[in-house]
Amino acid sequence: MSSKNATPSYTSTIKFDDGAVQFRLRLALSLLSHRTVLIRNIRSDDVEEPGLRDYEVSFLQLLDNMTNGSHIEINSTGTQVRFRPGILTGGYIQHECPQSRSVGWFLEGLLPLTPFGKEALTLDLTGMTNGTSHLDPSPDYIISSIIPLLRDTFEIVGEEAADVPHLKVLERGAAPLGVGRVELYCPRIKELTTPIDMTDVGMVKRVRGTVVSCRIPPSSAARAAHSAKGLLHRLIPDVWIHTDTNSNRKSNTSPGMSISMSAETNTGCFLTAETCLPIHKTKTVLPEDLGVRASALLLEEIRKGGSIDTHAQSLVLLLMCLGPEGDVTRIRTGALSEYTVSSLRLYKHVLGVEFKLRPDTETQTIVLSCLGSGYRNMARTST
Repeated sequence: MSSKNATPSYTSTIKFDDGAVQFRLRLALSLLSHRTVLIRNIRSDDVEEPGLRDYEVSFLQLLDNMTNGSHIEINSTGTQVRFRPGILTGGYIQHECPQSRSVGWFLEGLLPLTPFGKEALTLDLTGMTNGTSHLDPSPDYIISSIIPLLRDTFEIVGEEAADVPHLKVLERGAAPLGVGRVELYCPRIKELTTPIDMTDVGMVKRVRGTVVSCRIPPSSAARAAHSAKGLLHRLIPDVWIHTDTNSNRKSNTSPGMSISMSAETNTGCFLTAETCLPIHKTKTVLPEDLGVRASALLLEEIRKGGSIDTHAQSLVLLLMCLGPEGDVTRIRTGALSEYTVSSLRLYKHVLGVEFKLRPDTETQTIVLSCLGSGYRNMARTST
């Protein structure tokens, strides 16, 4: 799994001895920093199945297809990986994701890289799209939470104003056996030019949502949407939830239902939460209960008081690290997740960017600020 073309010059190798922790993020930072990454002890204590999982190997294959000059070495047991990054090429790329993880897992790991290729990127992925919100974000979450951040907040726009990132769901496929298809487009940029200041959360002005059902009666999706709206209508009148029913037996071999809900504030912030029916049904979950749970999860994100939801913290903070050199970027978040705290340590270790955290006791939030590193798209300048 390697390419033979020339690669950029590299500095010292970054070594990790704690296995597959933050596997995707470490590989993404390797490509952004142009530094080789060595990851050791990948599930070395697992007697039955040591080493990389099939979805991690698939992610490495996808990165190899997206780059020119990358070199990947995996030892015989799969417990050690050395990744020497090449240049992100962009263009049109197709990839089939394994059934062990959804397409959202792959999209989430690639989003920090998508604007920094030689060409605009069109990524066509097939695999599970819904039913794994307890593990991976769904395409609906990325559309309602991440894409607006890339387009409006970080102003990732091509040479024309209409050339903006977008994600389309072409086919739905529910876990564990469904096969769907999504297409992600992102223009190439030279650098992030706008320092962000997302400290004013504002007030929620509208809520939008989507109920996705696969091989389930349409009435169940309508019941879930009605119960979700019933809880939110006590607080705000502008609530609209769309139902997306899919009965294509060819791609939807598994039944499932999921709900994604997003709240927009009057300052342009988006907070998103999602839930789904359990894959392995230990007990019956009524559509009404699923709808109420989705609304409750969204209200919990709003209660935390951040300008972004918990799941988006790590990605947004990484893009802040790549912002204009010398300019201060600030953001207000709720309580930081364990993954975000680990990410902050990783950004300091690899990129040399350190965040200043200031707790706001009045709102029970945290204001994070940093100086951007002035990252430039070297792949674009080499064309």
